Amino acid sequence: MIHPMAMIIQYCILTYLTIQVGYLLFFSLAGKLVKSTPFAAAKKLRTIRIFIPGYKEDAVIISTAKNAISQNYPADLYEVVIIADSFSQATLNTLRSLPIKVVEVSFENSTKGKALQKAIEATEATPVDILVILDADNHMAPGFLHAINNAFDQGYEVVQGHRTAKNFQTSFAFLDACIEEINNHYFRRGHAAVGLPAALIGSGMAFDWKLFVAMLHDIGETAGEDKEFEFRLLRQRKKMAFLDGAFVYDEKVSSSEVFTKQRSRWLAIQVEYFKKYFVEGWVQLFKGNIAFFNKVFQTYLFPRVLLIATLFLWLLFVLIFSPQFIVFTVGLIVALAVSLLLGIPARWYNKQFLTALLQIPGALFSMITAMMHMGKARKTFIHTPHGETI
Repeated sequence: MIHPMAMIIQYCILTYLTIQVGYLLFFSLAGKLVKSTPFAAAKKLRTIRIFIPGYKEDAVIISTAKNAISQNYPADLYEVVIIADSFSQATLNTLRSLPIKVVEVSFENSTKGKALQKAIEATEATPVDILVILDADNHMAPGFLHAINNAFDQGYEVVQGHRTAKNFQTSFAFLDACIEEINNHYFRRGHAAVGLPAALIGSGMAFDWKLFVAMLHDIGETAGEDKEFEFRLLRQRKKMAFLDGAFVYDEKVSSSEVFTKQRSRWLAIQVEYFKKYFVEGWVQLFKGNIAFFNKVFQTYLFPRVLLIATLFLWLLFVLIFSPQFIVFTVGLIVALAVSLLLGIPARWYNKQFLTALLQIPGALFSMITAMMHMGKARKTFIHTPHGETI
């Protein structure tokens, strides 16, 4: 006989896992069943400024700058601003030889938010219509700026492009690319399909200039400035478009060591915003702000790799102690697998995909290690190095 309290705990765990899997499956199915359509061509061309902050990104920044200035958008209507933190003098000299603006910055504790604030101070005398933010390794596909302008022509003030992988040279990089596409499917394509704002991802995003300048005020020392932007926007009930067919190519993590450092920062950010907005999320829900509550709810979710591991551990537990839950638990595992697989582009189902699956145990170990370093990640700036052979 199972003690009543033990049974209650088991039902609570099963309910929690069911909610997580159900949430992901709902948005995965929505993203697959509801097809997105490109925005109509804009009636006017807006002025655009591109901010590209970088910290010790000498290996990739020149290539990124050259890609940015080669966009098929009228050259007199957009400009590129490199925010250079701790670049070598040789890199700075090369950048200054290009038709771009370079803003040098230096901080005792570097954050992207502070770099962006300095860039605004250096350019606010000449305001533009749209601000685009890229990472130092990001390359825009042709037509990306036109796609953003089209969305703004439909009344959007915030737009998230489709960030996708530009490197697959290792199995770990391919796995990281799959994770990114799955998250795009859940939190951007799936959300847009049901009328919710698409989630921001930190780069490949665009804002109304005046809105961004006002929003960045007092952003603080947080390492998760894109999430803070998002909460502030959702509090104002702003709509955020997802440009599903407009790509920004992003370098993926190719080793478990870098993956661990990156995820420790991401987990620390998730915990920070869970604590910061837990109460307000429920308050906003009672005010009818479903989008804000939905964003807070995402801080309750396990990362996908940890959720997979948790479900299999739960399956092992019920096989031994609670066989009455076996069928339901297997159903949850199947539902999660379906939701994950729907988010991966069909063209990626190949031999390399099978090899990438073998990296999941390593990714799980990295996530566990990342959890152990969350405290450090919340107190220090963690830089993700770039410069892989693409």
